[in-house]
Amino acid sequence: MIKILFISNRKNVIEKYNSFFNKKNTYEFFTLSDDSMILDVISGDTPDIIIVDSLIPDIKKLNKKIKSACENSIIIFLVSSNSADKDIIKYANALITDDMSEDLIISTINITLRMKNSLDMLSNSNKDLADSLYRLNALYSTSSQFAGTLDKAKLIQYMIEGMDKALSFSLTCTLSFCTEEKPVLILNSLYELSDELVTAIKLRTVLNYNSLFKDKKAPLNIDAENLKVIKQIKYPASRFTFTLFQYDNMFAPISLGDNFFGCVEIFKETAFSPDDATCFQTIAQQVALPLKSATLYQEIIEANAKLAKLERLKSEFISIVSHELRTPLTSIKNSLDILMSGRCGEITESGDKFLSMAMRNVQRLSGIINDLLDLSKIEAGKMDFNFAPTNINTVIDYVKSALSEVAKSKGLTIITEEAENIPDIKADSQRLEQVLTNLVSNAIKFTPENKTITISSKLVNSKDIHINDYFKDSVKLVDGDYVLVCVKDEGIGIAEKDLVHAFDKFAQIENSLSRKAGGTGLGLPIAKQLLEAHHGAIWCDSELNKGSEFYFAIPTAKIEQLV
Repeated sequence: MIKILFISNRKNVIEKYNSFFNKKNTYEFFTLSDDSMILDVISGDTPDIIIVDSLIPDIKKLNKKIKSACENSIIIFLVSSNSADKDIIKYANALITDDMSEDLIISTINITLRMKNSLDMLSNSNKDLADSLYRLNALYSTSSQFAGTLDKAKLIQYMIEGMDKALSFSLTCTLSFCTEEKPVLILNSLYELSDELVTAIKLRTVLNYNSLFKDKKAPLNIDAENLKVIKQIKYPASRFTFTLFQYDNMFAPISLGDNFFGCVEIFKETAFSPDDATCFQTIAQQVALPLKSATLYQEIIEANAKLAKLERLKSEFISIVSHELRTPLTSIKNSLDILMSGRCGEITESGDKFLSMAMRNVQRLSGIINDLLDLSKIEAGKMDFNFAPTNINTVIDYVKSALSEVAKSKGLTIITEEAENIPDIKADSQRLEQVLTNLVSNAIKFTPENKTITISSKLVNSKDIHINDYFKDSVKLVDGDYVLVCVKDEGIGIAEKDLVHAFDKFAQIENSLSRKAGGTGLGLPIAKQLLEAHHGAIWCDSELNKGSEFYFAIPTAKIEQLV
């Protein structure tokens, strides 16, 4: 029923309004004229409509008091038909006059009520919209924070902060499996919590946790007595009591599939709305995915650390073993040199044959040890380089001269195709000789008799260098001129499926000739790392049973400073 208060000191007017409002069952009508009583009544029982007779003395002062006490009431002024005080009526929601009919007065009241109801509905809708926008903004802000870190402790903290922004909780109890080595209970509270209350919260949390795994085994057995608690209190001067458990609350697990990261319970003195529940569940679900990513990232870091340790141990082992082998090998080689020189007496023909065989194998073993030591130095960053202006053709001529006799003994021919006036490069000539020697030695090793090995050099721009698709991801050349060297053979070639592994450590192409030739499989990976130290690159083209072409490129002195 609509409550209407009529304020007037004119008896005839009061009687008139009493006569037609009291016969209406839809209105609760009463009148007052005493200023002190008016304020006492309206402050205790606020009317829906207040009709004020503008002829009451000191109306302006009374009107201000009414507006202050009844912000949500409709105020209608009764004015004379001839005139009205503008300073008074500007505060009114509507006006009625002395000469208005009963029907017109009722219509004015009803229209004003409908208008007020519409405005109230619009205000409530705007408030709901503002709340929704604020909550969406809080969710967006929290999601952005989730995306910005892989620190699990920070992710849990961002979740709690997001719930505080969106829901304004009294207390959150977060059981976290991912912020420390053991499960920890994080309590974010408005007020201080007594030890007894913390104990009760711990028991409640364990019960909630166990309830999630009724039909299956829980990830961990949690003991409430030994559960570590971290308290974060906003206003420690005040203190919660056990009435906290009478507050409205919500509970949710923090999990993704089989990955369980904890659970969270939130308390609030006022009731949660359905939108609050949706927001709470959304934040608890949102944090699960970045927590899983953070877990995987941590596992990758730990796995990489283990691999790095194993790689370091392997390198140290290779270095130690190589050094230990070199010492007795040097003694064996010196002893063989003395025996073969005849200083220990005359050597028979068969004796000389066996000594020569032993010397060849000592030299082969020495080469293997040198490869292992070089690889160990390169990986440890301890390889020494002596960079100086170097002409690649000088390196090619040296290698050809050194290996021509070896090639000739196998019925092979080494030829060179060197570009004239090729510019110098900044390089360690001894290391480039090592690279080219490895490539040519491989060509000799894997090329049948009566074939040719060609070593070529030329100056070429990076844009004109063709690199096999298998190596485009690993070979990166900056723009500019490069000295390009190619070792081409007519040997066994490399199958397409094996090209990508050509420069892997300890890799060899599996066929009868390669098994017969033997070797450590370290020549090409050593060459690759030596060239990378020169800001260069190496790759190959090959076809099975039709030969191979191994290329390496080194920047000219002009662009060497850019790479």
